[in-house]
Amino acid sequence: MSLLKKIDNDIKFAMKSKDALSLESLRAVKSSILLFKTKSGSSTDLSDQDEIKILQKLVKQRKDSAEIYKNQNRLELCDTELNQARIIESYLPKQLSPSELSIIIDKIIIKLNASSMKDMGKVMGLASKELSGKSDGKTISEIVRKKLM
Repeated sequence: MSLLKKIDNDIKFAMKSKDALSLESLRAVKSSILLFKTKSGSSTDLSDQDEIKILQKLVKQRKDSAEIYKNQNRLELCDTELNQARIIESYLPKQLSPSELSIIIDKIIIKLNASSMKDMGKVMGLASKELSGKSDGKTISEIVRKKLM
C-alpha cells in the first residue's frame, strides 16, 4: 500500500474517531505529498526516498516550531507540535539509536580512511546516503563531528 493510500485510510479513521490532532497531522502529510506530486517536472509516483524526505521535513518543521514555542513559554503549542511530530514519525522507518548510528559511522570512517575534520564532507555524504530515513541529518552530523575531532 502506498503512503498516500495509507494516509487516506488513516484520515478516515481519525475523522470517525474524532481525533483532531491526528487528523491535522495527517492532512499536513497528505498536503505535502500532493504538492510534491504536482510540482512541475515530478513523476506521478513517489519513490520511497521522496516519501521519507517529505516525512522527515514535516517532522523537522514540527520540532523546530516546538522549540520556538518552548522558548516563548507557550507550552500548550509546544506540546501540540511535538505530538504532531510523533504522529508523523510513526510513518517513517524505525529510527536508529545513537549507539547503532555510532557503530555504522565508525565503519564509514574506517572505510573512507577519514582522520580529521577535513574529511567530514566525505563522511557525511556517504553516511547521509546510507542512513537516509533511519536518522536525521543533525544527529548524524553531531556523531561524525565527535568522532573526527
